[in-house]
Amino acid sequence: MSPNDDFRRELNHVFDDISGSPDPGLRDRVRSAVAEAPVERSTYWIAAVAACLITALIVGILYVNNPFRRTGIAGPVLTPTPTSSPTSQPSPSPSPSAQPVICSADTVQPLSHVHPWTAYISDLRAAKHDAYDRLVIDFANGVPATGVELIPQKGTSFDGAPSGQPTTTRGTNGIKVIIRGADLHTSYSGSRDLVTGFPRLAEVRQIEDFEGVVQLALGVNGPACYRAFYLTGPDRLVIDITAAP
Repeated sequence: MSPNDDFRRELNHVFDDISGSPDPGLRDRVRSAVAEAPVERSTYWIAAVAACLITALIVGILYVNNPFRRTGIAGPVLTPTPTSSPTSQPSPSPSPSAQPVICSADTVQPLSHVHPWTAYISDLRAAKHDAYDRLVIDFANGVPATGVELIPQKGTSFDGAPSGQPTTTRGTNGIKVIIRGADLHTSYSGSRDLVTGFPRLAEVRQIEDFEGVVQLALGVNGPACYRAFYLTGPDRLVIDITAAP
């Protein structure tokens, strides 16, 4: 027997003294654990793989359905179609050259249907032109609701003043201008008697400014012929004194 065999025998005796006699069933338990361990590990492995597959499937479904992402468009975009709303536009102002020259009474109708209760005359302006002389009557808050009457006459003596006394102007003939639903004292502080010295429109003089009626006397040299029309911006009545047509 070799010295190594003696050493191993003594070493086994030492271990036996320390640990005691081995359990007779230890060998069977070790063999059983070794045989059954692969089966249990396989079960755990299959369960882990199945859990991973289920998790991947859920993530894929959520990605396709896009419940949390906001970068894409979830539905069709409806572009609103603009709708036109009716607006109240005044009628276009007529061209002065398109207005006929007349020598008889006429009424100039307003351009729109929106009017103040009382139209305030804010200015009376006269100007000389090559073929006609012009009187412009400005309104501060819109033109009167009723038309403005123009009445040519022979001579320059005008009646119609509240006092009953006639009014006389320069010139040879005249045109009376009657504006109802207006006043010449709220917004106007200028002269009530304009002596122009023009060749056709000689004078503009107030006859009446009482209870919403304004009357003006136009003294005219030559035939009492005119054309009249409204303009806007500002609202105004234009009266051109011109030669007979």
